[in-house]
Amino acid sequence: MKLAKSLFLGSVAGLAAVAGAQAADLPARKAAAVEYVRVCSTYGAGFFYIPGTETCLRVAGRVRAEYQYLEPQFREDASIGFRARGRVQLDSRTATAYGLLRAFVRMEMDRNTGVYNGQAGGAGVSANIAQAYIQFGGLTAGRTTSFFANGDLPTGNITTIRFYDYPDVNLLAYTFSFGNGFSASLSLEEGAFTTNRLTDVGGAAAGQMWPDLVGNVKYAGTWGSVQLSGALHQTRSNVLGIDDADIGDSELGWAVGIQAGLNLPALGAGDALWFAAAYADGALGYLGFGPTVTGVGVSGTSRAFSVVDAYVDVDGDIETGRGWQVAGGLRHYWAPTLRSNIHGSYASVEYSGGTLLSDFDEWRVGVNTFWTPVAGLDIGVEVLYANIDVQGVNLENEDRWEGRLRIQRDF
Repeated sequence: MKLAKSLFLGSVAGLAAVAGAQAADLPARKAAAVEYVRVCSTYGAGFFYIPGTETCLRVAGRVRAEYQYLEPQFREDASIGFRARGRVQLDSRTATAYGLLRAFVRMEMDRNTGVYNGQAGGAGVSANIAQAYIQFGGLTAGRTTSFFANGDLPTGNITTIRFYDYPDVNLLAYTFSFGNGFSASLSLEEGAFTTNRLTDVGGAAAGQMWPDLVGNVKYAGTWGSVQLSGALHQTRSNVLGIDDADIGDSELGWAVGIQAGLNLPALGAGDALWFAAAYADGALGYLGFGPTVTGVGVSGTSRAFSVVDAYVDVDGDIETGRGWQVAGGLRHYWAPTLRSNIHGSYASVEYSGGTLLSDFDEWRVGVNTFWTPVAGLDIGVEVLYANIDVQGVNLENEDRWEGRLRIQRDF
């Protein structure tokens, strides 16, 4: 028995030795190289190289919870509202022989209830591609902030202030950089529209034939920035003339504006002042207006007045609405984690005689305070007062109060 056991163990040991020797003669397989994500510091914090490429990518986002009180005009109006907004954005950048190649996407989703969904209340859900554009050298193509606006203004308002406040539009633009902070841009944009009264008897407006042509000249430096802007805006007529059966001529509206921001380090770290002013003739959207101005109450159930680019007067002639606005604000840091903004605006719109449209003046003023307990988290509250004076109309409510609470996390 002992002899058999010794023979068995010896055989196993011999086989193991032979197998080991054969394995040693085989070529060794190398472990696959692990490609770690590399930090890309060229374009600022948060960028990393996409593995296997020379493209830098930054993933960012925002969650915003907001609560609003809006003074009601009529008993059936809602006066409170809730909003939840989520944002995800991707920013990719690649250095090329022709300059920077950049692709940017910002997606936003809202859940709105109460006054955020309209004065009548209710609830609504929206998904939106807020921005999606490509930049290649000086070319910008896609959806981004209009080139009529100075994107470097140090604004801090939550509620509406009457100026062209960073609207996102579809566009095709080219920027010429001259060095030392100077640049100029030309942009074809989908346009800023208010109401068009040049419609046929069925209320149909003529189709758009030309995009808005927008241009700017800008300087940006360590002290702040200043931008001069201009825009041409076509309003086509679909109205038959009184004396003949021909369609009236189209009108070419225009707007000019200036927007400037000034850093105030002598007042405090992070403090800044901003200013915006514009004049428009037949292009009132560049004053910051939409199709109507709201926040006024008149007899009956009317909650708003129309803002009109062009209309037909009693003589059958095409006329344009004209107006101007000024706005400004101040940001002050009381402490590194506590800041306040005070801001206001004044706007005036008028129409020529021979129309039922009413001239009006509007002013708004608001103040807010934000606390930033940790980086990326803002908790703030704002109060705003608005007043409107409509010529020839006796308003039951010509002023209005509004308040908002915002809790926002950026990452």
